[in-house]
Amino acid sequence: MRTPYCVIMAGGIGSRFWPMSTEQTPKQFLDFLGTGESLIQQTYRRVRRIFEPENILIVTHANYRIQTKEHLPELPEKNIILEPLRRNTAPCIAYAALKIKKRDASANIYITPADHLISDEEAFEVQIRKGLEKTEDSDYFVTIGIKPHKPETGYGYIQYDETKYEEDIFSVKAFTEKPDLEHAKLFIQSGDFLWNAGMFIWNIEALSAGLDKHLPDLMSTLGQAWNDLDTKYEAESIAKVYSECENISIDYGLMERANKVCVIPTVMGWSDIGNWGAVYDLSKKDHNGNAIVGQNIIAQHCKNCLIVNGAENKALVVDGLEEKIVVQTDKTSLTFPLGNDQAIKQIAKAVRVELGEDFV
Repeated sequence: MRTPYCVIMAGGIGSRFWPMSTEQTPKQFLDFLGTGESLIQQTYRRVRRIFEPENILIVTHANYRIQTKEHLPELPEKNIILEPLRRNTAPCIAYAALKIKKRDASANIYITPADHLISDEEAFEVQIRKGLEKTEDSDYFVTIGIKPHKPETGYGYIQYDETKYEEDIFSVKAFTEKPDLEHAKLFIQSGDFLWNAGMFIWNIEALSAGLDKHLPDLMSTLGQAWNDLDTKYEAESIAKVYSECENISIDYGLMERANKVCVIPTVMGWSDIGNWGAVYDLSKKDHNGNAIVGQNIIAQHCKNCLIVNGAENKALVVDGLEEKIVVQTDKTSLTFPLGNDQAIKQIAKAVRVELGEDFV
C-alpha cells in the first residue's frame, strides 16, 4: 500500500486582502474569521485527519520559514520547502514532487492550497480518501470539484462527463478559466460544471510521467538539483535554477494537457476566501447586517458593513456607514465600498507609489 503524502502550497501574498495581508505577513498566516487559528493552521489540522506529520510538506517562500515554524510547530523542519522566488503552482508542485520521490518512490500525493476554508471536515476526509484510493493503483489524475450554488466569476470551472463515471468519480471533459457572469450562469444551468478547488491527487509515478511529458523543460531545470535535495546544499542548488523555471500554473501546464483526468464532485462547505467580500459572506452578522472581526470595535448606525480591526492596541470606532468594508491595522486604515474588491490591488499599488513600501 502506498504511503499518503500531503503538499500544502503556502507561498502566496494574498494581495486582495491588503492592508492586513502584506508581503511580510500574507493571508495564510492570518485569522480572518476570528476562529483562533490562521488559515494555514486550519488547513494543517484538517489534513492531519488523514496524513502523519512526517508526510506533510509545506511549500512556501523562503521569507516565511520562521512564520511557518511558529504556526506549525509539530511539522518537521525538513518538511518546510523554501522557494527562493515565486514561480506559480507548477514549479511549486514539481519541486515538492522531486523531494517526495527521493524519499519514497511509490508515494500517493494530495495537493492543497493553504488558505482555503472547508467547514465540513468529515466530508472533506471522505472525498480525499476516495481520491487516494483511486490513485492507489491507477495512473489517473484526480481533482476535487465543488458543486456550485451560484454563478461565480472568481473561480475556474471543471466540466465533467456525466456518462463516464465510477463510484462517483467522473471523467473530466474540460477545464475553463474564470468566466464572465453570462458564461457563469450558463455553466450553472448546464449542470455539468464544478468549481475548481485547486486540489489534486495522484501517485508519484503518474505525476512524474506527466510532468516529464508536458513540462520537460521545467523538470530538466529542477532535475539539476536532484542530487542535492535533502542535503545541506539544497537551498544553494535550488537558488541557482529556480529563476529559470517557467512561471506556469499546474492547471494550464499539466491538468489541461493530460488525458486521464477525473473529478470528484463534492459539497464540503468550501470557499477560497478570495477577497474581503467573501469574508463578509462567511462571517456572522449582527441585527444590522454588520460583520465584526476583531476586538475593541464600536459600530454605530452602520448597516451591512464588514468591520475588521487587526490592530491590537487601537480601538476602531465607525458611525453612519452602509455597505462598506473597513479594515484597520497598526499602520493603515482602509474604507471602501462592499462589492468593489477588484479595486484593492490598484489601491495598494497607489499606496506603494504615493506613500512608500512601509505601508504595503
